[in-house]
Amino acid sequence: MRSYISSHPSPHPHRAPALSPGFAAAAGIGHPWAGGHGRAMAEGEDMQTFTSIMDALVRISTSMKNMEKELLCPVCQEMYKQPLVLPCTHNVCQACAREVLGQQGYVGHGFGTYPGRKRGALHPQVIMFPCPACQGDVELGERGLAGLFRNLTLERVVERYRQSVSVGGAILCQLCKPPPLEATKGCTECRATFCNECFKLFHPWGTQKAQHEPTLPTLSFRPKVSQPLRGLGRDRRGGAGEEWVPSAAGFPEEGLMCPDHKEEVTHYCKTCQRLVCQLCRVRRTHSGHKITPVLSAYQALKDKLTKSLTYILGNQDTVQTQICELEETVRHTEVSGQQAKEEVSQLVRGLGAVLEEKRASLLQAIEECQQERLARLSTQIQEHRSLLDGSGLVGYAQEVLKETDQPCFVQAAKQLHNRITRATEALQMFRPAASSSFRHCQLDVGREMKLLTELNFLRVPEAPVIDTQRTFAYDQIFLCWRLPPHSPPAWHYTIEFRRTDVPAQPGPTRWQRREEVRGTSALLENPDTGSVYVLRVRGCNKAGYGEYSEDVHLHTPPAPVLHFFLDGRWGTSRERLAISKDQRAVRSVPGLPLLLAAERLLTGCHLSVDVVLGDVAVTQGRSYWACAVDPASYLVKVGVGLESKLQESFQGAPDVISPRYDPDSGHDSGAEDATVEALPPFAFLTIGMGKILLGAGASSNAGLTGRDGPAASCTVPLPPRLGICLDYERGRVSFLDAVSFRGLLECPLDCSGPVCPAFCFIGGGAVQLQEPVGTKPERKVTIGGFAKLD
Repeated sequence: MRSYISSHPSPHPHRAPALSPGFAAAAGIGHPWAGGHGRAMAEGEDMQTFTSIMDALVRISTSMKNMEKELLCPVCQEMYKQPLVLPCTHNVCQACAREVLGQQGYVGHGFGTYPGRKRGALHPQVIMFPCPACQGDVELGERGLAGLFRNLTLERVVERYRQSVSVGGAILCQLCKPPPLEATKGCTECRATFCNECFKLFHPWGTQKAQHEPTLPTLSFRPKVSQPLRGLGRDRRGGAGEEWVPSAAGFPEEGLMCPDHKEEVTHYCKTCQRLVCQLCRVRRTHSGHKITPVLSAYQALKDKLTKSLTYILGNQDTVQTQICELEETVRHTEVSGQQAKEEVSQLVRGLGAVLEEKRASLLQAIEECQQERLARLSTQIQEHRSLLDGSGLVGYAQEVLKETDQPCFVQAAKQLHNRITRATEALQMFRPAASSSFRHCQLDVGREMKLLTELNFLRVPEAPVIDTQRTFAYDQIFLCWRLPPHSPPAWHYTIEFRRTDVPAQPGPTRWQRREEVRGTSALLENPDTGSVYVLRVRGCNKAGYGEYSEDVHLHTPPAPVLHFFLDGRWGTSRERLAISKDQRAVRSVPGLPLLLAAERLLTGCHLSVDVVLGDVAVTQGRSYWACAVDPASYLVKVGVGLESKLQESFQGAPDVISPRYDPDSGHDSGAEDATVEALPPFAFLTIGMGKILLGAGASSNAGLTGRDGPAASCTVPLPPRLGICLDYERGRVSFLDAVSFRGLLECPLDCSGPVCPAFCFIGGGAVQLQEPVGTKPERKVTIGGFAKLD
């Protein structure tokens, strides 16, 4: 941290340094010796005022010193001198900007026309400036630094800082490099204080500036506002080629000028975020842009800055708390980092110990093999040496041959002959007793080396992918997911879910969470009916938690789910119905009876209607169930009806002669014969050949209402699953798309008695009930009501 306080002693060492009126006002104090009456203060008041002055000085000095890092140029790391505002809103000294451009190969110091480029060229040179603050390249345009504004506010802040650190000390030169020398001269034209060398440097002989009259150094130059950068052009106070010298106040006399037109800026372009003059405003460059007067921009920005600053100053306790939290995090980071280093070192040492142990065992095995081979080779060498002339065996054989006593010779030569025979065979079929090669002791460490090379820190699992084909909501919510192919493994998972159809509470979004889920699927019990849930999953391993999966939204059924099985006892022809073993699927096979009935199609209506009922009847409350109809089915009716009426209608003969006895001959209400407005005992939805037939009385929820009333009968595609919602108290039945829960049909129903599900088949067809997500329920005959799912 640099200090601009002079080391020269104050001429009045026992007197407190005087404050300028501005700083005294900022400190909230008055001058202790103000007032022209010459009345002496009381000693107590004098000491109290003196203490207040010193406290104010300490506060101002501390504030200014803490602010110094904001006033340093990122290039030269010195106080800003003539700072320019880059398009990225960062600042840099004008001289530093020229130097940087020169290093980038742009000559001319960033002003005017560059060598190698013709004026009016079709493709003018675009100057890129590497911002030292954001480390990015910003475009300056073809005019370079000449098209940038001076940051006069920053200059004023720098000047106030210089004044604050110079209170009570000598006035310092404003053009010196750190550390600055004491100023010996001042220039009212340049508005600056200089040492002797800097005054000569910035007032060269033979120029108009040499005619400036030097004065005593002072800090009382009145701050003024700006004029445009001219670079190498004519200064309004000097001749051609003379540059304006920065001063203590640092500001020329004119207002902030447009770099392009040398006019005072009067407006602000919100689109370009740039100050513009009257000429800029009417140019094509700002055509269609949102331009406001500079006063409005000034007031808006000032209000925003004041509001933000007020918020920060009003939450100093929060800032301090967060600082303490960050400091505690730093301490934990240091401790955790050291622990991680120790763990890695311990693991690597463990690997080294295992390798050292393995190395010792392998070397021991090689040593044993080597000694065994050397022993065998040594024995073989001794045997061959015995065959040499004059050796023991040969000499002994020669002496035995000298024996003339035949019995004694035979007795002695028998054993000798065996030894000589073996030696002869070894000589004729010579081969070393052991191989000198140890190729069988070679190690293949390619896989191990690859593993060691790829040894790295464990990564967290990647975001899981939710299997939308297997994830659904029924009596419970079944969620299924998988990890991407190259994801690190997960030890367990965390599931988060929440309802989206409830009013949002203030504060962060609250999720319900289920921790440490093993496997890649889970059941979420007790969902609220008629709700929309959003769910997400993330994995966890030793490295920590990974990213969340994409959110998936699931609609729960509008009513509690009714669990039932299929009962074929009331069917008119059991030989044509095949019910699965779990009694949740049924298939209708037309067979020969329907073929024989085709002979009478010209004389009467002979249709085989096969009916399957549910083994559960509802007497109150709301119920919901879902099923899937085979799109290849010829004609299937899915719905509900009064149990007594269904049994009465379908316990008769297998073939119904007249369509009057058909429970629903094309009219879903089932009330063709009603002479009065009575509720129909049946409510069916007709499906055939992958289509749903919606009659003229279809509900408007299906989008079939015309201008003059309900539209004529039409068909809609068959969804993967159909949902049936029964409201017993209201006597209403709704048919839904069980995937999107879009309404298809709503009709009335007579609920004067027990009502049960029913399925009718004409021709071939198949129906599959939706499997419950939870455990298989017990079979019941009648349900008197439903409580919330357990």
